[in-house]
Amino acid sequence: MKRAIVPGTFDPITEGHMDVIRRASQIFDEVIVGVAASPRKGPKGPLFSLDERVSMVRESTASMENVSACGFDDLLVTFARRMHANVVVKGLRAITDFEYEFQMTAMNYTIQQDLETVFIMSPPQYMYLSSSVVREIASLDGPFKQFVPPCVYRALCAKYHLSAVTE
Repeated sequence: MKRAIVPGTFDPITEGHMDVIRRASQIFDEVIVGVAASPRKGPKGPLFSLDERVSMVRESTASMENVSACGFDDLLVTFARRMHANVVVKGLRAITDFEYEFQMTAMNYTIQQDLETVFIMSPPQYMYLSSSVVREIASLDGPFKQFVPPCVYRALCAKYHLSAVTE
């Protein structure tokens, strides 16, 4: 059985992340979305707590039968070993993503040679999309609903005290 991990901070999960997870779920028997604690990410740490991010990932991926979500606060290779995963799946948007991910893959390989990394290229409609861009648009009360799953839209509206637009 091929078990893969799709790791990230997911602060919050976006439609770009969802695309990578969906595509990974079609390739691998089981996909674990590893939500990294990332307490040092950004000047103040993540906007959402680890529990909130795991909950949003679980709700967003609930329709994908072979996908689960789990938080972690250690090295990715340690988490992968604990989850008995043999593949890490990473999404790539641009050449800058590749440079960073190439370095991380080389480091992970040095630590654990039997952990493969597979890259999934972002389709054009998500190449510009990132959690930080979504957070900024939401914080300025701009239109962001199309970039995130419904539960994330509601959570961002609550976090920034915005009136959620329902359809």
